Amino acid sequence: MKKFLLLSTLILVIGACTQNKTAGEYLGEGEDNGKKYILGDDAAVNTVKNVAKHYSAKDVDEMFKYYSKEFTEKNYENNKKWLDSMESISMEPYVIVPVKIEGSDETKVLTWSIEERNWKNGSKQKQNLMEVFTVDSENKVSGFAQWRANYPTNEFGLPVGGKFYGKTDNQWTGRSLVFSNRGEVEAIEKLVESYNKMDIEGCKTPFAEKVNIEYEDGKKVVFTPSMWEGYFKDYRSVNWKPYSIIPLKIYDTNPASGVIVTSREKRVMKNGKVWERELVEWFYFNLDGKIDRMTQFSRKIK
Repeated sequence: MKKFLLLSTLILVIGACTQNKTAGEYLGEGEDNGKKYILGDDAAVNTVKNVAKHYSAKDVDEMFKYYSKEFTEKNYENNKKWLDSMESISMEPYVIVPVKIEGSDETKVLTWSIEERNWKNGSKQKQNLMEVFTVDSENKVSGFAQWRANYPTNEFGLPVGGKFYGKTDNQWTGRSLVFSNRGEVEAIEKLVESYNKMDIEGCKTPFAEKVNIEYEDGKKVVFTPSMWEGYFKDYRSVNWKPYSIIPLKIYDTNPASGVIVTSREKRVMKNGKVWERELVEWFYFNLDGKIDRMTQFSRKIK
């Protein structure tokens, strides 16, 4: 149905362009602002069709015969690496429409396609793509932009996933989780760096004025900035090595987030004793982007 509606709309647009010769308007900044669009020609369409053909064959050398020299210099190696990672890949365009701003030598080839990707590592992905190929006066691709819609059956890459339950049923029970992106990863990385240097001021930075902490042994503490002053006094050295940092939030809620940090930590005391654990810790970032709660779980290193 979506494809039918899209095709119907495009037929109407193309029909309008054919009858009126110009249609639409460029609204961006610059000298082309306000100019109309006209249909391009099939030479630009054939360029994109050849790109799709050789892309699907994983033939990067043949594919780049249809790209400009400058684009090739910037993008050849990345594309080769990308295609080499695939067991198979298939780009199947189902709509290709060339348009250009009146008076321009460049053609924007609007392309809708289904792309199926099968990595050598076993991963699979299917996407519905909308792409714009900029084709120059020599019918070489000189620019490219892409938008995508993931299929809900994909193994990865979806905008939401997992499920939140909570310790008791609540208004968020059953909702999906999403990645949060408010600088939590960078904050944890800086905290790890400061912690390993036993830099008190650096350690204070990501935390709120009061932090509710529940340690591995169940002990609960309200941690305040002043408590950092004596935190490292009994340690000769500390080494906190993260394995992963995963920032999450519940879908369709406020920006507060929880960050799962898996790691290994070793503390060498001045009296010679050693404390070493593998850790799973939750750092909760409040609306102000500060850590106001932390929960810790651990396993001893044998």
